[in-house]
Amino acid sequence: QVQLVESGGGLVQAGGSLRLSCAASGRAFSSLAMGWFRQAPGKEPEFAAAISWNGGTTFYADSVKGRFTISRDNAQNKGYLEMNTLNTEDTADYYCAAARLTLPPVTREGYDYWGQGTQVTVSS
Repeated sequence: QVQLVESGGGLVQAGGSLRLSCAASGRAFSSLAMGWFRQAPGKEPEFAAAISWNGGTTFYADSVKGRFTISRDNAQNKGYLEMNTLNTEDTADYYCAAARLTLPPVTREGYDYWGQGTQVTVSS
């Protein structure tokens, strides 16, 4: 089993930045792919970013490409989502997830473990 705990969410003005963290415990985090998903109020969850177990492969949704950066520190059992140039459409609950796969999935069904989420609110 893997436990994931997100942190770093909060309220930020449009144009600002936030850095989300995902702390993992349990099964070796370094062997798992990791992803971030988000769910805006009244909308379906959507993929944001994903990274392979060694950080060598990353994927981004078009809506965040160029603004968000996913990374990980396997020595610290942590993953990160650096979010820049935030806009109101980025307001959502953000979830980190881990997958027992080499390449990181871009769909929710590919992930085996999920955190409880952290809320991000971007004000105009």
